[in-house]
Amino acid sequence: MTRVGQGHTKVLKIAGAMAAVASVLVVAGCSGGTGGGASGDAGGDVTIQFAQWWEPELPDGQFRAVMDDFEKQNPGIKVDLVSGPYASTKEQLFAGAASGTMPDVVGLDGAWVNDFASQGVIANLTDLMKDANYDDSQLASQIKVDGGTYMIPVVNFVYPMFTNDDLLAKAGVTAPPSTRTEFADAAKKVAALGGDVSGWVLPLSLEAPNGVQNDVMSWVWASGGSMLKDGKPDLTNKAVTSAADYIQGLWKDGVIASGSFTMKEQDKVEEFTNGRVGMMIDSLAHINLIKESNPDLKFSISAIPAEDGFTGKRGIPYASWGIGVAENSAHKDAAFKLVQYLMSKDVNSKLSTLANAFPGNTESVPDFTGDDAMFKAAFDIYKEGYPANEFTGLPTAEELMRQFGEQFQAALDGQQSMEDALKKAQTAWVAAF
Repeated sequence: MTRVGQGHTKVLKIAGAMAAVASVLVVAGCSGGTGGGASGDAGGDVTIQFAQWWEPELPDGQFRAVMDDFEKQNPGIKVDLVSGPYASTKEQLFAGAASGTMPDVVGLDGAWVNDFASQGVIANLTDLMKDANYDDSQLASQIKVDGGTYMIPVVNFVYPMFTNDDLLAKAGVTAPPSTRTEFADAAKKVAALGGDVSGWVLPLSLEAPNGVQNDVMSWVWASGGSMLKDGKPDLTNKAVTSAADYIQGLWKDGVIASGSFTMKEQDKVEEFTNGRVGMMIDSLAHINLIKESNPDLKFSISAIPAEDGFTGKRGIPYASWGIGVAENSAHKDAAFKLVQYLMSKDVNSKLSTLANAFPGNTESVPDFTGDDAMFKAAFDIYKEGYPANEFTGLPTAEELMRQFGEQFQAALDGQQSMEDALKKAQTAWVAAF
C-alpha cells in the first residue's frame, strides 16, 4: 500500500511541475464483457465511456470539443461522455466498482485510488504504458499503489479562499481576511447582515466526506501544520487541535451556513454562487462554473487565512483531475489512447488553460495571454506557499475522512468535546494504518 512517504514524493513532483510553469509565467510576462459500456458496431468502431465530473466545470461545449478532436485523430474510436457533479460521479464509480461495471475511462480523485487499486477494479497503468511504449518522463506525477501507477493527474488545482466582494463590502470588510482573527471578524460581520446570509460555508456530508480534506484540514496546512507524524496519524497534535477548536468557535458564533452535516461540495458552491455566503474554500476548477451561473457575482480569491502571527510558508490544498482505466474494460488499448491524448503536450496545455489549472504534463504551458486575474492570483498564492494534501494515496482515504467527520460532527453538535472527538478519530485512523 502507498504510504505517506510516497505521497510526499508525489507532492514534491507536483510542486516541481508547478515551479516549471511559474518560470514560464515570468518569461511570458517578460516577452471480459464490455464493462462500462464500451462497444463495437458493425463498422468496427469502438465506443468507450468516460465518466468524470470535469465537463460541467468547463466552459460549455469545450470538453466535448476536445473529445471530438480525439475522435478525428483516432478513427474508429468514439467517446461517450458520462458527466455529472463530483459527488454523483463518485457514487457512480463506487457502485460500478462493486458490480464490476465501471466505465472504460474514469476520472479519479487521489483519495479513491488506494481503495480502487486494492479492489482490483482499476487497471495498472504501468502495464498499459509499457504495452503502448509510452514515455512517462513527461508526466508531472503518478499516483502509485504497490509500485504500480493507477492514476495520472491530468491537471492540478489549488484550493484558495473565495470571497463575495459585495457582501464583504456591505458588511464593512475592506479586504479578504489573511489571519484567523480577521476571518472570524469578517464572518461575524457578514452573518450580521441578516436574512439568509452566512459568513462561511462548511460541507461536512458523511456520504461525500471530502469536506474534511478541503474545508477542515486545509486550516491545518495553511499554518504549516500536519495531521501526520512519521507517516502515521497524529490528530491530537497542537496544529490539528488549534484548527478544530477554531472551527468549533465559528460554529458556536453562528456564522456557518446551516445544513453543514448533509452538505456536499456542489451544495457549497451553489450557496456561494447564489450570494448567500461571504466566504468559502474551493477549487479553482469552479471559477468557470460560478461565472457562468451568476455573471453578476463579484468575487475574489486569496490565500486561506493562517494562525495569527504565522510567518512561514502556507500549505495550499490542492486536488487533481486524475484519470484511470477500468480493469473490466474490454477496450483498454483504446481507453489508454484517450489517456495518452489528454496527457499530450498541446492538449494538456489547452485543458489546463480551459480549467484554470496547472498542467499534468511537464512540457505543457497554459495560455496566459488571456490575462486571467484570478489564475495569476492563484499562481501567486502557490509561489508563496507549497501544495499540501496529506490524504492522497493514504489507505482507505475516504473512510478516514468519514471517520473524522463523524467525530467532528458530534463535537460541533455538543455530544462530546472536541478533545474527545480528535482522540476517537485518532484511534480509528491508527487501526486503518
